[in-house]
Amino acid sequence: MLDKEVVHGGMPKRVEKAKIALINAPLEIEKTEFDAKIRINSPEQMKLFLEEENRMLKSMVDKIVATGANVVICQKGIDDMAQHYLAKAGVLAVRRVKESDMYKLAKATGARVVTNIEELASSDLGYADLVEERKVETDKWVFIEGCKDPRAVTILIRGGSQRVVDEADRSIHDAIMVVKDVVENPAIVAGGGSIEAYIAKELRSWASTLPGREQLAAIRFAEALEVIPLTLAENAGMDPIDTMTELRSKQNKGSKWTGVDVKNTQVSDMYKLEVLEPAVVKSQIMKAATEAAIMILRIDDVIAAAKAEMPKGGKGHEGEEGAGGEGMGGME
Repeated sequence: MLDKEVVHGGMPKRVEKAKIALINAPLEIEKTEFDAKIRINSPEQMKLFLEEENRMLKSMVDKIVATGANVVICQKGIDDMAQHYLAKAGVLAVRRVKESDMYKLAKATGARVVTNIEELASSDLGYADLVEERKVETDKWVFIEGCKDPRAVTILIRGGSQRVVDEADRSIHDAIMVVKDVVENPAIVAGGGSIEAYIAKELRSWASTLPGREQLAAIRFAEALEVIPLTLAENAGMDPIDTMTELRSKQNKGSKWTGVDVKNTQVSDMYKLEVLEPAVVKSQIMKAATEAAIMILRIDDVIAAAKAEMPKGGKGHEGEEGAGGEGMGGME
């Protein structure tokens, strides 16, 4: 859908089985790049000049109509006379569409964006079952529906207030990103802090094999990971000590998907409860947190910047303040 309206009142507001031309070129007479003047000495010459302009515009429209297009979506402007010819041919037209919307329309309809009208062919046209102008509240929008195998769609969000719309927008965006991550990397892990508890258990087991102080670092890393299930337990009103004790016990017995079930305030198998997260998101979170911790640990000194003291005379320079003081003294 486009936040635009049909450019001419005589054009159809609804076109079924639409053949769509996407044009990134103006349907108007462009100014020449060089400075030139035309001297017209009589009304007949003026008439011939205007007729030639109209002939050029009609030639553009005839070229578009010859391809079989009955919907024109233009990224640039459309001259009033070109609008008249398009309306006469029964073509629905929209002008000054954003470049990003043109790109999405091409993906949705299968059309190719053409930059030269002379090169437009029927093979460049896209298809939609319906193109229609509709009024949504006080605004007019153009809806393109029934595209074959669309690779871009629009989600229309409506609500009682802007705050409700913004919240719905964020929720839908998050849901789409989760689907995107799962499609691109089809792997999931259980939530509820189960994966953090499992990694913490494995780290403790690995730490016992380290001979030096690295063992302490590995243990502290494991403790840091357990903050996630611990925080979930506290937020759910559960006893954090009892919860972590039970969680570690079940993890050690091989129940690797055991986590904190905040809904039922107990330790449960989160995989069976279908509390799941994309593996790529969880991996990225852990990488980002680890990199941030490493960055902080590498700081071996902090230099505190002292506040600059203001000059004794106020904001201005001492010379200017002194001059002002003497002037006032003379007036007294």
